[in-house]
Amino acid sequence: MNVIVSNACDRPIYEQIYTQIKAAILRGECREGDALPSIRALAKELRISVITTKRAFDDLERDGFIYSVQGKGSFVAAKNRELVREEYLRQAEQKLSEAVDIARQGGISDEELCRLFDILLKGE
Repeated sequence: MNVIVSNACDRPIYEQIYTQIKAAILRGECREGDALPSIRALAKELRISVITTKRAFDDLERDGFIYSVQGKGSFVAAKNRELVREEYLRQAEQKLSEAVDIARQGGISDEELCRLFDILLKGE
């Protein structure tokens, strides 16, 4: 797994790790039961604190993306279809909200926006 963090990013490092691992799981790059790098190994590789890495793993476990086995490590959890669906729905809602904001700034009417959305849905 390739995790990249940036100190220049405005998001905390633990959140960058969380987001990248979660995305890899949602994309299917990491499959159910796959072992994740150990917290210590990932911290060493990224040259960050073990505490920071542990925070990301704790959040991933809290949200149901991974599970930990004492003395064995962390593994990708079975995908809960509803959890995955809810995550994609949340992302779609965020992107649509951004699109509505852009349309409003550009003076695009609700009717025009609805027509555009219908066109995109139908693939015309």
